[in-house]
Amino acid sequence: MKKILFIVFLIISTFSFSQEQQKDLKVGLVLSGGGAKGLAHIGALKVIEEAGVRIDYIGGTSMGAIIGALYASGYSAKQLDSIFSQTDFSTLIQDKVPRSAKTFYEKQEAEKYALVLPFDKFRIGFPSGLSKGQNVYNLLSRLTGHVSSISDFSKLPIPFFCIATNVETGKQVILNHGYLPRAVSASGALPSLFSPVIIKDQVLIDGGVVNNYPVGEVKAKGMDLIIGVDVQDSLKTRDKLRSALDVLVQINNYRTINDMIEKRKETDVYIHPNIKDFSVVSFSAGRNIVESGVVATEAYRKQLQDIASKQKPVKKKEIKFEKRDTIYIKDVKIEGNEEYSRSYVLGKLKLRTPDKVTYKYFTEGINNLSATGNFQDINYKFYEDESGQNTLLLQLRENKSSMSLRFAAHYDNLFKTAALVNITKKRLLTNNDIASLDLIVGDNLRYNFEYYIDKGFYWSVGFNSKYHFFETDVPLSFVGVDMESELSLPINKLSINYSDFTNQLYFQTLFRRTFVFGVGGEHKYLRYLSETIGTDSNNLPRTVFESTNYYSTYGFLKYDTYDNSFFPKSGAYFSGDFHWYLLANGRNKDFEPFSVAKAKIGYAHKIFGNLSGHLTTEGGFKLGGTETTTLDFALGGYGFKEMNNIIPFLGYDAISIRGNTYLKTTLTFDYEIFKKNHLNISANIANVGNDLFEKGKWIDGVNYSAYAMGYGLETILGPMEIKYAYSPELDKGEWYVALGYRF
Repeated sequence: MKKILFIVFLIISTFSFSQEQQKDLKVGLVLSGGGAKGLAHIGALKVIEEAGVRIDYIGGTSMGAIIGALYASGYSAKQLDSIFSQTDFSTLIQDKVPRSAKTFYEKQEAEKYALVLPFDKFRIGFPSGLSKGQNVYNLLSRLTGHVSSISDFSKLPIPFFCIATNVETGKQVILNHGYLPRAVSASGALPSLFSPVIIKDQVLIDGGVVNNYPVGEVKAKGMDLIIGVDVQDSLKTRDKLRSALDVLVQINNYRTINDMIEKRKETDVYIHPNIKDFSVVSFSAGRNIVESGVVATEAYRKQLQDIASKQKPVKKKEIKFEKRDTIYIKDVKIEGNEEYSRSYVLGKLKLRTPDKVTYKYFTEGINNLSATGNFQDINYKFYEDESGQNTLLLQLRENKSSMSLRFAAHYDNLFKTAALVNITKKRLLTNNDIASLDLIVGDNLRYNFEYYIDKGFYWSVGFNSKYHFFETDVPLSFVGVDMESELSLPINKLSINYSDFTNQLYFQTLFRRTFVFGVGGEHKYLRYLSETIGTDSNNLPRTVFESTNYYSTYGFLKYDTYDNSFFPKSGAYFSGDFHWYLLANGRNKDFEPFSVAKAKIGYAHKIFGNLSGHLTTEGGFKLGGTETTTLDFALGGYGFKEMNNIIPFLGYDAISIRGNTYLKTTLTFDYEIFKKNHLNISANIANVGNDLFEKGKWIDGVNYSAYAMGYGLETILGPMEIKYAYSPELDKGEWYVALGYRF
């Protein structure tokens, strides 16, 4: 009997021991929100991985959702560290679009206005966020391409969910289905920084507003043990509250800090990195923040190793990450474009199908579409067929705002002070159109009206009407070679009032994706006079030198990949223009048809570090019409918006050098001493005169030259520049000041 009892006891003990051995500990991971401080999650994951802990479910909010989603999709902590160490968060957060990626129209618009405000129904509004989060979405879409076909987040390599807030109800929304980049973008849509995200007709913002640490939701997934990484703020004292964002975060922290008293009790391994010296936007301190996560988690290494010992060893499935260097897009399906045509959308994407493009090129196209401001949301997803070809599904939510007010200010040595107020109306007469009126007041009154119907790759049509006026001193040669003999006084310069009224109707199209080619017709009324000398027919104290209407046809070709139009470090530029003046009426009675051709080519290249070189060469000539000199080339000055054939040239006063032919070369070395601050030195040389090509004098020597040094600062109002230039021919120096965007 004893033997039987012993055998039964042995069997029961063995069975119980076997059961205990077979029990597998399920571990859930909770990652809180915290903006830049969420980079500490990466450091924590490094130690968790090294300890051998298998994570069975991840729940995250905001930055915790971003890190958690990528970890759940198969990335290791080391890979995440590498990804985020190479990320430019300033560009990522602010939705900066590389200049080289924009179409010509978007480049022009971005380099003219300092402030843009909605103005629908003639009421000034404010944007819902500083950024639409497009760059964040693009990055997540690229990084999660290998799991893009998974719509149920529990089917990811590690099951995952994230938390967002329904801004209309104030309730939390658990996002565990759908398109992963979109869900994560919604969870991280921090109010005032990012615009809300719409998913299934719900307007969603940052999940941290209602639940910044979803421990209960992770535990409900059947987890035996919870590891939590908390990077939330503590309450700040008054001296630390330095911005509106700080105050907004502080208000939200009142609730989250109280919530954590109970939530901490539900966490088995509570990791709280020391991030008190960092803020939600301290991305520049990313390396230190990651290290803080490592340090905090090291204290739990032994406990983590003990947890790992109670888990069954599971062979990790090999993840094949998608390297989207190129994408073959066979078709594009567009949803949500009610006001803007398919051709407009594809034109902004610079995309023609079927075609094979680089992922970088495609992303730049998405950003350019976003930069138009015509779309509140741009969602996209690739569906790959068996042959490796992709159909792009583009889901758009158009921006209902169609009117805006835009502002800018500028100073230069030619137009002097100027303040610009612009009113812009989109969809004025038809879809894809935009009407814009600049009113410029200051030392000189000006205006610029533009109406443009954008057809993308098809022929677009535009109408432009503008008026420019300035007063400046010019040499006698500018107003006519015979004028000096008519004067009885020894005058070297005259003060003139120069006005230009121009109307253009043109057609243009994209050529080979990167060039813009156009043709058009132009009416130009030129008038300039001097109140210094003479008396006109009305007995007014002035002499009118020009008052003529000119009619011409013209064509142009442009190419521009500069990364920055004012301080370029890379890229190339080409601009060619040909005008054929056919008719004239007014003061110019001796008019004969003539043509003017000009071209400019430039190249910028980073030499090393923050030192870059920029070389430009340009030239122009006139054919025929020797009696008409008012449209000759006039060089001199710096910092103004070019008009007609008035061209900047360092070392000389504005429009002080005149001729019907010119050649000019400029070389600039620019050193960015620290971010957005530039020191530069320049040299420019030129040959300017009449009929230089016909007389063979265009390469017989350098007639004009100057050397300059200056300082430039990039600001939200535009470039602020000051230069000093010295000309050996004049043996004197000249100061130039140019402040703000040029218009």
